[in-house]
Amino acid sequence: MQPLAEELPARVVPPTEPLSTLRYIRTVVRNPLEVWPEAIYQQPIYVDRFMGRETLFVMEPDLVKQMLIDEPERYRKSDMMKRLLEPALGNGMLNADGAAWRRQRRIVAPIFRPDQIASYVNAMLAAGDRAADRLATFPDGAVVRLSHEMMRTTFEVVAETILPGAGRLDIPAVERAIGDYLGGTGWVVAWSQIGLPRGFPYPGKRRVSRARDYLRRITAEMVAERRREGRRADPVQALIDARDEETGEGITDTEIVDNLLTFIAAGHETTALALTWTLYLLSLNPKVEAKVLAEIERAGGPRGLEADTVAELTYTRQVIQEAVQLYPPAPSLLRTPVGQGEIGGVKVDEKSSIFIPIYAIHRHKVQWDDPDRFDPDRFKAEAVKARHRCA
Repeated sequence: MQPLAEELPARVVPPTEPLSTLRYIRTVVRNPLEVWPEAIYQQPIYVDRFMGRETLFVMEPDLVKQMLIDEPERYRKSDMMKRLLEPALGNGMLNADGAAWRRQRRIVAPIFRPDQIASYVNAMLAAGDRAADRLATFPDGAVVRLSHEMMRTTFEVVAETILPGAGRLDIPAVERAIGDYLGGTGWVVAWSQIGLPRGFPYPGKRRVSRARDYLRRITAEMVAERRREGRRADPVQALIDARDEETGEGITDTEIVDNLLTFIAAGHETTALALTWTLYLLSLNPKVEAKVLAEIERAGGPRGLEADTVAELTYTRQVIQEAVQLYPPAPSLLRTPVGQGEIGGVKVDEKSSIFIPIYAIHRHKVQWDDPDRFDPDRFKAEAVKARHRCA
C-alpha cells in the first residue's frame, strides 16, 4: 500500500483570534478540537469563557486522577455527554453515574474477562484476513477509504462476537444507522456549548432520530427473541443471565439494550478509528512498518496468528498505543461537579463545565518530549513504568 500523505500532519491548531458565534458553530460541527485554546497544550489547568459560559480544561495528570479515579462520585458525567449518547444508548455503563454505574459494572464485568476476550481472537483474525483480501482487490493507484474499510472490519467483529446468531439482523443497515446517529454529534456539541435546550432542531436531526429508533427497536427485538428461543453461549445470553454478585439482582431488558448498543456503537467506531490512524502512520514510516511486519512473521505470519501468538506482538502493541496517543478515538471527557468544590485551586460548582482534553494531554508540551512526533518507543515497558498513570 502506498503512503497516504508525504508527512505526518501537525496537531489541530487553535484559532489565533476569537470566533464569532456563527463561525464557532461551524467549527465545532466540523471539528470541536479546533476551538480549543492554545494554552491547554502548555498549562496544567486553564479557564476559558465563551458567551458567558465558563469552561475548565484540566490537563495535570494528578488532577485527572483525582477526578476519574480518586473522587469519581464528585464529578458526574456531563449533560453534554448525556445529550450526545443518551437518546440511543440510554443509561448503560457509558452514561450511568454513581451507584447505577457500579451496579452495571459489576454485572457486566464477567463478559470482558481475559479468557472471554481470548475466545474472540479467532473472529478478529478472520475479519482481518477478509479485510486484507478486500484491500488486495483494489487496483494500483485506486483511492481507498481506509476508514470505511476499518469500520466494516470492526463491525464484522462485533457481529460475530457480541451478536453471534443474531438471526435476521441486517448488518449493513445497522452499520448505516450507527453512522447516521453519530453524524449528528457535532451539532449536539455545538448546541450544548452555546446553551441551546435539548431537542433544538439541527440539520439532519430527523435522520438521527430515525437511526436511534431503528437501533433501539432491533436490539430490543433481538433480546426478546433470545428470551423466547432459549440459551446460547454469547454476550447477549451472558447479559440476560448476569447477576449482581452483591445483591443477586439481574438487569432489566432496557438495561440490556442500553449496554448492547454501547458495546456495538461505541466499540466498533473507536476501534476502527484506532486501526485507521495506525495504518496511516505506518504508511508514513516504512522503517516502523518493516519492524511490525517482521514481528508478525516471527509470530507465525499474518495468516498464522493465534490467540497465544498475538500476545507476543510487543512492538506492534507499542505502535498501536502510539497511534492512539497521537489520535485518540475519544478526544475528550466531560465532567460536571456535584456541589461546590475546588480543583487545582479553581472553584467549581454544578454550573461548571470541565473538559479533560485527552488529545491535548497527549500532545502537552510540558508532559511530553516532542509530543507531535510518531515514536512507538514511548510505549516501551520501562518508559510506561516511569510515566504518570494518567499522562
